[in-house]
Amino acid sequence: MVNLNANIGSVLPKTNPDAVGITRAKTTSPKHGFADTVKAVEKHISKVDDLQQSSDISIKDLLSGKNEDITSMVSAVAKADISFKLLVGVRNKLIEAYKQTMNMPL
Repeated sequence: MVNLNANIGSVLPKTNPDAVGITRAKTTSPKHGFADTVKAVEKHISKVDDLQQSSDISIKDLLSGKNEDITSMVSAVAKADISFKLLVGVRNKLIEAYKQTMNMPL
């Protein structure tokens, strides 16, 4: 039986607030904190892309007959799907926060 319950903790990389510049922004220049944030975002996007590519490879292997284990393919596709949905959700929240910030009166 295939367990399709999503474990988001296994998809998300473990990061501390310092890695994305949350606590460092107070002690360092804003430019340095922003650079750390951009690097962290690039790393997470790269991780999602890697999951998508491994999902595609597992599908191709199943269709070509190289791999007969359908549960590993389903697991790879589910991980890729959840990580992409999470990435899109974070992007949407960031866009919403940006719009609210732009609409603030001075």
